[in-house]
Amino acid sequence: MSATSHRDRRLSRTRPAHRGVALPVVLLIVAMMLVTSAAWFEAALLARRNADAVADHLQSFHAADAALLLCSRALTHGSLAAPADAVQSGEPQAWRRQDSFERQAVMPVASWPGSGRAPQCFVEAWRIDSRPQARAYLVTARGFGASEDTQSWLQDQVVVEAAGDVTRVEHHWRHVVARPF
Repeated sequence: MSATSHRDRRLSRTRPAHRGVALPVVLLIVAMMLVTSAAWFEAALLARRNADAVADHLQSFHAADAALLLCSRALTHGSLAAPADAVQSGEPQAWRRQDSFERQAVMPVASWPGSGRAPQCFVEAWRIDSRPQARAYLVTARGFGASEDTQSWLQDQVVVEAAGDVTRVEHHWRHVVARPF
């Protein structure tokens, strides 16, 4: 037997042992690529949902902020009717009740771009015992996002006090964290 035929026989014996290894390796690599692609797709969907939620919240916040500014300005300039003086001392609480807010709220603008509803504001008189000469008001504004479920609530505590010929107006802004019931 020649040396080449002996080598051919040895190669032919080792080839069957290596045959078929490439297919499982290729399938494993393809499966890993599919899993990685699916994970990236899910991550992209989650990021998009989060971005949409943040944009919706910002929309409602800006609507509430604009309504608060317009109502507070209208109140201090006299173009928004001020409620009667408060009988009880302490911070007004009517804005916390959904029914009273809906019934008495005004819309400073007819609509707000991208919002499901126009922003609203509600003005309540406030009596401050330590400053009996001052007229105080709590202005509460509610802005909406694309859906009515996305809401932002902001408040401005407005104190108007006359000292001789000068009228001084104070504004104390705050963000309402918990949505009223």
